[in-house]
Formats: sequence, structure tokens, C-alpha cells
Amino acid sequence: MTEPSGPPYSNRSGVNVDGAGAGTWMVQRTRNRLPRAPEQSIVGVAPDLAFIHENRDEPALTWIGHSSLLLQIDGINLLVDPVFSARASPVWFAGPKRHQAPGLRADQLPRIDAVLLSHNHYDHLDRRSMRDVAVQTGGAPAFIVPRGTESWFATNLPRAARGARVIGCAWDDVVRWPGRTRDVELHFLSVQHWSNRTMLDRNQSLWGSWAIVHPDFRFWYSGDLGYSNEPRAIGARFGHFDAAAIAIGAYEPRWFMRTQHVNPDEAVQVMLEVNASEAIGVHWGTFALTDEPLDQPPRDLAAALTARGLPLDRFRVLRHGETRRYRLPDTPAAADIP
Repeated sequence: MTEPSGPPYSNRSGVNVDGAGAGTWMVQRTRNRLPRAPEQSIVGVAPDLAFIHENRDEPALTWIGHSSLLLQIDGINLLVDPVFSARASPVWFAGPKRHQAPGLRADQLPRIDAVLLSHNHYDHLDRRSMRDVAVQTGGAPAFIVPRGTESWFATNLPRAARGARVIGCAWDDVVRWPGRTRDVELHFLSVQHWSNRTMLDRNQSLWGSWAIVHPDFRFWYSGDLGYSNEPRAIGARFGHFDAAAIAIGAYEPRWFMRTQHVNPDEAVQVMLEVNASEAIGVHWGTFALTDEPLDQPPRDLAAALTARGLPLDRFRVLRHGETRRYRLPDTPAAADIP
């Protein structure tokens, strides 16, 4: 294991993602009345709750919205960056408002074994959502989190998370979790981004991506990331992934966002560099965080795939609440279940 520097932590890529230019961006955004409204409706689907609650065999991903995912592997239910609240904000009355209802509500979830957190920004770490998950029937799940965020859980979930394991991970740490047939390895990996909850705690906790490795299914979740050499290093280290969930939204204006969020064309490059057989686009369609309309990322993603001569189903987008089921060896082909 390679210990990251810090705190304050810094990117292994050597790029310091700072807030320089944020004021200029906000002035330009206000003056230009951005973001504009979506051109097309963003419509979710009713989740297949029967499958989700009964599934013990098939690898499956259900997109809850934004970066929130339910990943099911070998009988294990993993919840990634759960945010069910109406706003991605420290306060209930202001901040980015949810455009689309969660594809799964907290009270519709199956029993969650572990929650994986990529970093502490408000669109990924939400107090009410974590509390809702922590009080599930049968006891709280484990919370597997970037190093430095353990104190947040101790402060914000003092009763609801009592008895739960809060496991802080440095980059390259591995947590092994028993599946129905074999263990799953949860690898916390570095990508180029940053962290903070207040004006005073910038980069005092880590950020990263997750490789979720089972003998029959290998999955990578990108978290938030700017383009760097790290996806290529992850691909070289792990060889391949059967599927990946990669951020495709919150990328405009490029002069300000390029170091912290990939655009759809870069997301396609990331998919190729981590050697993922296919990808699901996340971090879009839910909260209007940056200048592009909420429905722009899928259009830009389709253009990027076409320009590279790649099939559109190599990197697809789901509807809120939709489940993608994956093929295991000697099983029927993968199916999309609306």
C-alpha cells in the first residue's frame, strides 16, 4: 500500500485542483443565466423492486440518480454515494435542487451490506441520506469511506451508526467482504479531484474511485475525476473490468472544470484506459451543478462514441430507477430491465 501525502492531501497526478477562478465563473454564470433548462424531458422508470430485493445471483447496477448507485454482486448489496435529499447542500432551503426524484427511495432499498463513499462533497455525502440508510431494519451497514471522513460519521451518526463499522481507507487499501460464494475485494484508488465540506477543511480528507473485484465480475466506479494518467494506471494494474460507472456530467465551463471533472469525450477515453468492456454514465441528470443543461451529457457522450467509431451501447446512460443486469460465464446475455 502506498500512503498518500497529507493531510492536507494532494493529487498523485501533481495537479492542484484549487478554487482559483470560482468567483469569475459565478459572475459569468449569473450574467449568462446558466444553466439553461433541459431541451428534453428527463424521465425515470419504476424500479424493478421484485428483482432488486430477490437478487442473490446476478451482478446488477441500479442507477438511483446522479452518482448514487446500488451495486449487487454475489448476494452483496453495495450502496455507492447515496443522496436521496431534495438538495445537494449543507442547508435544506438553498443550493442545487434535485431535478429528478431518486430512482430508488431509501425505504425501497434492499438490506444494504456496505456503503461506499468516494469523497465528501455534498452531492456525494448527505447527512440525512446516510442517516436513513443507517437506521435500516436489522442494523446499520458498514460505511467504507476515504480517510479523514471517519470523524464526520462519528459526529453526524452518533446513534444511528452505533455498532456499525466505519472503515477509513487510504489510497490502495483493500477491504474484503464475504459474498454468497466468494469474497469481493473493495479497492480504494486515487483519481484527480479534491475534497471539502467547509471553507476551512479543503483536502483534509481523501477522495477516490472504487474497484470492486469478484472472481466472476469486476467493476470500477470513477467517483468525480479530472482527466489524468491515473485511469491508465488503474487499467494496467487490474487488467480489465467487466463494467464501469463513469462520471459524464458537470464539465462546463472547461476552463474551470477541466482539472476536476471529465467531459463525455474524456469519459470515453477513461473507459478505454481502465479497460472496461462497457460503461454506465453517472453524475448527470439530477442536480444542475455547472453550466451545461442537465440533458447535454448524453448527447455529448453519443457524439464522442460516434467520433471514435464505438457502438453507442458500449457506454450507455440509464434512466433513474433503471437496472442493468450483467452476464456471468455460461449465462444468458445481459439484459436491461426498465
